[in-house]
Amino acid sequence: MKNTFLLLAIITLSFSCKNEVKDVITTSPTKLEEAKPTPYVAKDYPEDIAQIFAAHGTMEQWDRMNNLCYELSGRNGKENQTISLKDRKVKIETQKWSIGYNGEEVWLLQNEPDAYKGNARFYHNLYFYFYAMPFVLGDDGIIYETVPSTSFEGELFEGVKVSYEAGIGDSPKDEYIVYYDPETHFMKWLAYTVTYGKEENSDQWGFIKYEDWITVNGVQLPKKLTWFSTKDNLPTEARNSMEFHNITLTESVLNDAVFDKPVGATVAKK
Repeated sequence: MKNTFLLLAIITLSFSCKNEVKDVITTSPTKLEEAKPTPYVAKDYPEDIAQIFAAHGTMEQWDRMNNLCYELSGRNGKENQTISLKDRKVKIETQKWSIGYNGEEVWLLQNEPDAYKGNARFYHNLYFYFYAMPFVLGDDGIIYETVPSTSFEGELFEGVKVSYEAGIGDSPKDEYIVYYDPETHFMKWLAYTVTYGKEENSDQWGFIKYEDWITVNGVQLPKKLTWFSTKDNLPTEARNSMEFHNITLTESVLNDAVFDKPVGATVAKK
């Protein structure tokens, strides 16, 4: 019986959190591994971005969380994405392929030849970064700048522009602007540039509208993102939407084995 219990414990620790999905949770599920939290150290953010963090549940509450999971319908069908928040390890699972980041390299496992089309390294954290706004804008190495108020769809929004110090991530030339309601400080729009694989900044801005915010473990997360067509670097009309389901955000610490490169996987190149 003792050996049986040990085996079950090991199996439980190796699962990704797609096995503990609930749409909205208010308390953490049973921990997969005992968390060893470090004391929260408040950073001296500019007032406007600090107010945005506070409106969405506070950076302190976000910092308590250790893993984020959700399901989305991507270009290749349903995807389950699991993210270890402290070290940004990632695992994306579909029927035909899986992509992961184990802290050192991005890997790709294809269950069928040429099942995955695209750049796995670029894709591995693409939707996480959009989805985890605004909190990912509290990372180290970020430069903040207040931008002029702007109107979208007849509403006035304040904006905070974000750029990165040299050498931060795969795309340090990327830029973002968070547009937020001046009364509630809730973000409503995200403007972004894409510079992956380039050495210079881009002057072409994309736009995403954030909708259907829900409370998950004390943090506000969106259930729907809508990409817009643009003209003269302004959003014009909705182009496509993506909805997120089975969202969990917990203090549970996932075993590193969840993100290990499996047998048969290849290393994704930049």
